[in-house]
Amino acid sequence: MDSTALADLWDRVFGAQSDPATWLVIATAVAALAVVLPHNAWRFSRNAVTIAHEGGHGLVALLTGRRLDGIRLHSDTSGLTVSRGKPTGLGMILTAAAGYTAPSLLGLGGAWLLAANHITLLLWLATALLLVMLVMIRNAYGVLTVVVTGGAFLLVSWLTSATVQAAFAYGVVWFLLLGGVRPVFELQAKRRHGGAADSDADQLARLTHVAPAMWLFLFHAVSLCSLVGGGRWLLGL
Repeated sequence: MDSTALADLWDRVFGAQSDPATWLVIATAVAALAVVLPHNAWRFSRNAVTIAHEGGHGLVALLTGRRLDGIRLHSDTSGLTVSRGKPTGLGMILTAAAGYTAPSLLGLGGAWLLAANHITLLLWLATALLLVMLVMIRNAYGVLTVVVTGGAFLLVSWLTSATVQAAFAYGVVWFLLLGGVRPVFELQAKRRHGGAADSDADQLARLTHVAPAMWLFLFHAVSLCSLVGGGRWLLGL
């Protein structure tokens, strides 16, 4: 690849794109709601939230010096991330706390990039993160899910028009912001009825001696604040 082509590629990825039309931003928000709120749609779309959830566990485990053994994604939208290291301490606490906060924080980061008009950069970063995650997947369903998701990002970023890229990027970010809220309420409901005894909140309670309800409050605070802040960025408010 010559210097001109490299310069063109650099400009394409890191350059700023034009603001999308307001109607497109609102339409993608409505589309995201349509795959988060209805139960049947959520049963399928929740797989994408699980990718972000388990990816959050894995990324923070690595950043805190733990050894990441692997990630498994299951067809019932559950997942499991296994890491090795000290079973207590700050690294383990941050790793456990990363799951339910990851989708919302990723959405918030995505909203910041879109507010700066870096649509293509967002798509390429998402593809790169999924590629890195793929290396750590340890089951066939997980590989299929990550490959399909990463392939969608790659195809949209490489083959489609600027308008399609904008619609896809805004839709994904709205989905992460909205989809990061629902799992926390689901976890709260399960715990209220005696389920999810080994949830992230319960693991954090054992690690910190802080009540699970306080960790649920933290998860709610992160997801709702990210939705409000990210939504304002996306809408240009």
